[in-house]
Amino acid sequence: MTDQTKEPLQQPPKLRQAPSLTRRVLRNVLVPLALTWMVGAVIALVIANYFSEQAFDRGMLDDAYALSANVQAGERGIELLLTPREVATVLFDQVDKVYFAVQRLDGTLISGQSGLQAPLPADGARYRFADINYEGSALRAVVLEHDAEPDISMPYRVIIAQTTLSRTALVRQLLGYALAPQIVLLILLAVWLWYGIRSDLRPLGELQRALDRRDVHDLSPVAVVETSRELQRLGNAVNSLFERLGQSVQAQREFVGNVAHELRTPLAGIRALAEYGLAQHDTSVWREQLARVSERQARASHLIDQLLALALAEEARTGLERVPVQLDVLAEQTVLRHLAKADARGVDLGARGLDEGVVVLANEALVEGILDNLIDNALRYGGRTITVELSGRTLSVIDDGPGIPIEARRALMQRWAQGPEGQKLGQGAGLGLSIVSRYAELLGAELRLEAAEPTGLRVSVAFGRAA
Repeated sequence: MTDQTKEPLQQPPKLRQAPSLTRRVLRNVLVPLALTWMVGAVIALVIANYFSEQAFDRGMLDDAYALSANVQAGERGIELLLTPREVATVLFDQVDKVYFAVQRLDGTLISGQSGLQAPLPADGARYRFADINYEGSALRAVVLEHDAEPDISMPYRVIIAQTTLSRTALVRQLLGYALAPQIVLLILLAVWLWYGIRSDLRPLGELQRALDRRDVHDLSPVAVVETSRELQRLGNAVNSLFERLGQSVQAQREFVGNVAHELRTPLAGIRALAEYGLAQHDTSVWREQLARVSERQARASHLIDQLLALALAEEARTGLERVPVQLDVLAEQTVLRHLAKADARGVDLGARGLDEGVVVLANEALVEGILDNLIDNALRYGGRTITVELSGRTLSVIDDGPGIPIEARRALMQRWAQGPEGQKLGQGAGLGLSIVSRYAELLGAELRLEAAEPTGLRVSVAFGRAA
């Protein structure tokens, strides 16, 4: 006996939850905006730092000029006239430590810190700024050179150097003052956008909840909120979809109702004829009843074909493919197909104008349906002559029967509508012209009912576009 192991049931994969539209909009707005602001702040900071450096450098250069103004030739040659206290007063700074040196051009020290060196000015320049390192400290320095003057027989140079604490502190302050307000503004903007987007998208959530609560049979329009153009278009699209679904459902209901209603009578008649024939023993009666059953069956079959044609017309509203159709060839084939039926009824069925090569953009099945129904109606209610005529892009079926009064023509294009002749004959279900009207509408063709000369009816279908 073997043990059977049961495989664990596989759980359906969890659907990945998509991010909310509010968060996506916020991300798509705030991230580029924050990056733009940061780049702008960096650019502003670089510019501000550049001009602040210029200001600090200019202050050092002024100190160098102030010292050089106190350098004169004395008994011992070139000397600085200021005492150390006076030098400290001239070069006083609350934050940075300032170094100085007065040197001859050969580098010998006249006054100040020994070993203080900085890059010399280029040829033709009088001063030069540079970053140096002195006694382990990073300094900013300026070198000012003086040529020989009337009271000074030998040229000299003045070097001023100071630490960069003030500069660094100023850069930090600029950075803080530049970024802090923008961060606060960005947060306020994010909050404002969050509430604004949620408020604008609230009708979308209400629409979704309204659709969730709907019954499958409820196809009534939803309330369209006009807070934005996009939401209005979405609501209109949903209502348009409901309208098309409603038309489709209504067409299906009508088709089912029509079939149930219209087939009840011929089927009941067939059953009655069959029961009557079975109760008889005379073969001639059987033959008579079978002939009548066959007639009723043909009528029921014709009715089913017409109902299916109407269903096809409703279905074709959503997607009808139009291709080049050769009207003369199609009309000729249809006439040939109805010749036997016309001969059996003693009707002269003919055609004219079929030698014109006319091609239009249409649907072959619908054009055949139009011709079949018009010829069938003419065979039922027309006279002794039927003519299928092609003139340009207009296809006509002409009979010499009693015709249709002008006031009754529009009504006969509705379903189940029959004229006096149809009611008198008791044939058909009043669907033929309704099918023709629907097919012509789908093809973009113009349907006209006119009186024929000298008597009868002319039904014309004018197609709009040539292929």
